[in-house]
Parts: sequence; C-alpha cells; structure tokens
Amino acid sequence: MSEIDDIPRIALGWHQSGQGAALATVVQTWGSAPRRVGAMLAVSGSGAMAGSVSGGCVEGAVMAEALEAIADGAPRMLEYGVSDGDAFAVGLACGGTIRVLVQPIGSALPEDVLEALVTARAARQPAALVTAPGAAPRLEMSGHEERFRMDRSGFQEDGETFVAIHNPPLRLIVVGAVHIAQALVPMARIAGYDPVIIDPRAAFASDTRFPGETLLDDWPDDAVRALGLDARTALVLLTHDPKLDDPALTEALRSDVFYIGALGSTRTHAKRLDRMREAGFTETDLARIHGPVGLDIGAAGPSEIALSILAQMTQVLRQGT
Repeated sequence: MSEIDDIPRIALGWHQSGQGAALATVVQTWGSAPRRVGAMLAVSGSGAMAGSVSGGCVEGAVMAEALEAIADGAPRMLEYGVSDGDAFAVGLACGGTIRVLVQPIGSALPEDVLEALVTARAARQPAALVTAPGAAPRLEMSGHEERFRMDRSGFQEDGETFVAIHNPPLRLIVVGAVHIAQALVPMARIAGYDPVIIDPRAAFASDTRFPGETLLDDWPDDAVRALGLDARTALVLLTHDPKLDDPALTEALRSDVFYIGALGSTRTHAKRLDRMREAGFTETDLARIHGPVGLDIGAAGPSEIALSILAQMTQVLRQGT
C-alpha cells in the first residue's frame, strides 16, 4: 500500500509508540487548491510527516500547528490562501484557499476510533469518520452511500459536521506477468494503487522480473476469488491466452470492480465477447470490458501501452466512463 493511502495507520503507529501524533485533514477548498477535500497529513510528536494537504505549500505551517495541538490536546481549524502577494511565506502559491482540521490523537481523535478505522481499511471496508461540533469523532460504516460511491468527503448540510470518507485503497490486479505489466505495475503504484500480479507461469511471474511485488502463481479465477473483487479494484488482463484471461474475466463480470481492461486486437476482443456471450453474459455486462485495453493515444511499446491503460483506469475511476 502506498504511503499516501496509509496515513491513518502511520499516525496510529506514531501515537502508540509514545511519540504522540495528529491528523490534519483538508475539509474545504476554494479555487485552484492543490489537494482535494479529504487529503490527509500525519504529524508525529517528533516532527515526522507522512502525506500532504497542499503538495508542499503549507505543510511546514501545518506541522507547527500540529505539534502545538499534540502538546495541548486541542484541535485546530486552519485556513490558508494567497495573502499580501507573499504566497511563498505561508500560503498557496498556486492560488485558492484551503481549510485544514488538525486533530491530535488520543484527545480530539480517540485512539479506539482511529484503531477501528485502521482495521476497517485493512479489511477493505468503506468507513466514514464523522466529526461534529461538541461531540467526539465517530466511525460510521453505513448511511453515506452516495459519498462512498463518489469517494467524496465534505461537510453535511449543516455546514459544521465533516464526513471524511475512507474507501478501501485502490487495487490493481494484473493477470499476465508480461512486459506491459512490468511497466504498468510501478506506474500504478505511483498513482496510489496496490498492485497484485497473477500468472501461473513461473518463467513470467518471478521476483527477478517484478522485484518486491506481490506475485500469485494460482489459476487466475482461484486467485481473484481469494483476493476478493470490489468497487475499488481494477482488473487488467494481459496474457492474450483465453485459458488464463477468461476465468478471471468471468469472475470480474460477476463483481462490481470499477474497471476491466483486456489486451488484444479488435478481432481478438470480438472473439472474447462471443465467448462471454456463450457463457451467459448480457450486452450490458460486456460493455464493461475495455478492449482493446487503454486510451487510443497511438501508444507504441510496452511503456506507452501501460501509460494508456493507467490513463483509461483513471478516466473510468473519476468520470465513470
């Protein structure tokens, strides 16, 4: 899991180690703010940081406020924008305005609530951390379906209750440990995905070809069932071999994965669709498959094909098409 998606666990670890810690969360933005609402920064009592609330513009100032919050146990609501033409002092050089809520752990943010959040994230369960005036923050697992679907944190209609959405971290499952996968996996990791590569062919799925990555040598349908497929998962099929691709594709079409991409020519994809029709899938089901995979950017070579795939995954995730 990338650090940017693991902020609550990092903050909890710092707190439980005795250093003290605080979570800073972007709760509102105006204009060209560099991070979206819900972005988090963890600060330890020793001055370590993980995550970001502004891409570097105001992190130093937020850290100073967080250290004071850790010391006195009180939360802070901070606001930063471009002021007096001196945006590089403490402000947003790119313009816009942000509000940041700083919550020291153990006082403003109870440890047991943060523990429950970390547990839910590890189990890939959507959770909402709700902070309301005059009440301790609480974790809610339901009642925010629209926010979960849109992956959108924000204030409730009262303008005071803030709901921080913690969806399961993005995950990419790649079937086929081929050259395109060697380029796609590190790109996806940079973009915040937790990748898994499935390929029963030992010559392809090796630590030498994919150092430090999660490799599964199971049959693809068994592997994806064991992993579990959910709305925060993208599945990319790269083997060109129906014996390997089709079993995983069948499982994906029965799930709510947000993206399915399959490598192959137009002719290859047409044959793939025919096989899926024979398996009983409808035209609506088949419309979920992006094939040939990736945006049409004239990609040449494995790295550019990988780039086109990641771009299409992002388009579907953020725009739904």
